[in-house]
Amino acid sequence: MRVLLVGATGLLGTQIKRILEPQHEVITASRKGSDVSVDLSDKASIVAMFDKVGKVGAVVCVGGAAKFAPLDSLSDGDYAFSLANKLMGQVNLVRCAIGHVDEGGSVTLTSGVLAQQPMVGSAAVSIVNAGVEGFARVAALELQGKMRVNVVSPGWVAETLESMGKDPSQGIPAAEVAKVYRRTIDETITGQTLLAAKT
Repeated sequence: MRVLLVGATGLLGTQIKRILEPQHEVITASRKGSDVSVDLSDKASIVAMFDKVGKVGAVVCVGGAAKFAPLDSLSDGDYAFSLANKLMGQVNLVRCAIGHVDEGGSVTLTSGVLAQQPMVGSAAVSIVNAGVEGFARVAALELQGKMRVNVVSPGWVAETLESMGKDPSQGIPAAEVAKVYRRTIDETITGQTLLAAKT
């Protein structure tokens, strides 16, 4: 199967590519350094990506950014950036994927633990992550029979915690999180938010 991997050069993208490649043809997409370039905050860029790539069996997105900062310091621009990038970027990815994903194929989006377990500084991120999950449930319902739509909520990734100077044992290794993304391709589930949890 041809799998389009958006956000392929990041930590999770690298591990997802590694785990999918033995069984699938992985086409990588990111701002730079990939098979095709894409800017998730620009719908025209997403359209151009699909036009260049052609038909695929699945799309996996681990791209998109949102601003993490205390509530009283978040500006209108910070909210606008977060909504345009990680939320509307993934919404538009699904919208633009219609007609480019094989019937019965899948699109997998990424939210995050802060949708359900907010913390100080996560106002914009929590809005975005919760929005992604809500949108995916509706999209799966409306696109039933055409393509499947799911979300992975990675939780705290061990390597990310380590880079922040925190205890990596409190997180999940990126290689384990990648296995959850693979499930959304291999299984026939739709409209689900899959949690990457410690085993």
